[in-house]
Amino acid sequence: MKKIILMVVMVFTVGFVNAQGKEDMAFGIKGGLNISTITNADVDGVNSKSLVGFHVGFFGEFVLSDKFSIQPEVLYSTQGTKIEFEGIKGDLKLDYIAIPVMAKYYVADSFSLELGPQIGFLVSAKAKSGGESEDVKDELKSTDVSLNFGLGYDITENFMIGARYNLGLTRLQDELLPGEDESKNSVFQISIGYKF
Repeated sequence: MKKIILMVVMVFTVGFVNAQGKEDMAFGIKGGLNISTITNADVDGVNSKSLVGFHVGFFGEFVLSDKFSIQPEVLYSTQGTKIEFEGIKGDLKLDYIAIPVMAKYYVADSFSLELGPQIGFLVSAKAKSGGESEDVKDELKSTDVSLNFGLGYDITENFMIGARYNLGLTRLQDELLPGEDESKNSVFQISIGYKF
């Protein structure tokens, strides 16, 4: 937890240093829908489908020029996948504290394209089926590195909407079994935010 707090402080400090004045920075809250899955989950008779979750958190936007800004965020994100094996259905639910740092390029006054890295810290990992739940956190890596692609639109000076795809770069499994393929997170997000 100390590492997470330190990273958040560092990210926002960099933004403050780069910002010229109060008009060049904004803070806000955001939240929305996650549609997630896990790559290479369809093996040995296992069928996987997308799992619906959510993300919520806060962000800071630091303006560097008329066209560019940096937007660090801290989000609580619920991810995972639905699984079916021999008629038995279940969910693999993964909860992360995610810290994306997005570079935003404003194509127009209110419309931006976004690109940036993200690090996620695994908070909880549970396999659920038929009312039963099993903790599988020890079988998964505690950190997840990914790359985000997205776009955003400022509806008003305060309200914004966005869509983003989160491409997992690191494997989920702590250790690979013989013949096992690496599994990675894959998340599509739709969000709404409010700038203070």
